[in-house]
Amino acid sequence: MTTNEDRVQPNETTVPLLPCPAPEETLAFWRALGFTVPFEQMRPYVYLVVQFSGFALHYGPAPRGLDPAKEQTGGCLVMVDAVAPYHAAFADAMRSAHGRVLVKGLPRLTRYRAGASRFSVVDPSGNTIVFIQRDEPKDLEYGGSSDLEGLARVLDNARILREFKMDDRAAYRALDSGMRRRAEDAPAVEQATALAGLIELSIALGKTDRVPEWGARLRALTLTEEERTQVRAYVADPVVLEPWWSDPPR
Repeated sequence: MTTNEDRVQPNETTVPLLPCPAPEETLAFWRALGFTVPFEQMRPYVYLVVQFSGFALHYGPAPRGLDPAKEQTGGCLVMVDAVAPYHAAFADAMRSAHGRVLVKGLPRLTRYRAGASRFSVVDPSGNTIVFIQRDEPKDLEYGGSSDLEGLARVLDNARILREFKMDDRAAYRALDSGMRRRAEDAPAVEQATALAGLIELSIALGKTDRVPEWGARLRALTLTEEERTQVRAYVADPVVLEPWWSDPPR
C-alpha cells in the first residue's frame, strides 16, 4: 500500500538564498525599512533572515570578489495583492531614516508611478527585490504613443528613460531640451510636470544648481488641485516639490 509519505507531494516551498557581500549594511538597511531580523549569523558563515509582513528574505555567503556595485548579485520576486502600499511604506521609512527617498546608487528604491504594477528595492549587497502585483496585466503600458506631440511626447519619452531604462541623465537631458523647445505652447500642467521631473532628477543626479530656477518657474504656474495631483504622480517623491508649493493653489 502506497502512502503519502512514499509519493512526491505538490506542496513544496522554495526559499531564495541571496548572496550577501555586505551583511552589516544589508541588515541596517532592512531594519531601517521596518523589517525584523529573526535570524542573524556572521560566523562560521553568513546567514541572515529579514522579515516584513508575511514574507522573509534569506541571505547567505557571497562568492569571493563579488562587487555589489555591479548589481550582478541576485534577487527575487515578491508577489503581492497591491504594490502601492509597500512602496509607500518603504518610501516613508527611507524619509525617516535618511531624510529622503534613496533613488540612486546602493541601496535604492525605484520610482513608483500611480497605477504601476511593480517596483524594485536594490539592497546594499546589490540584490534586486522586485515587488509585483499578482494580477499584473500581460500587456504592460510602456509609453511611446505616436499620438503624443510637443511637450507631452517629451514627458512620455523621459518617463521611459527614467522608469524602464533607468537612465536618469538621459531623462534629465530630454526634459531640459523639451522645456527649451516645447514649453511655450504647452499647457501649464505639462510644463509643471516637466519642471517637477527636472527638480527630482536634478536632486538625484546631484546637479542642484538649477533647482531654484525650476522651482521658481513651477511656483509661477497656475494649477488646479487636480492638476497638482497629476504632477505629483509623475515624480517618485513629491516631498521634493513642497518648497515650491507651500502656498495654497490659486
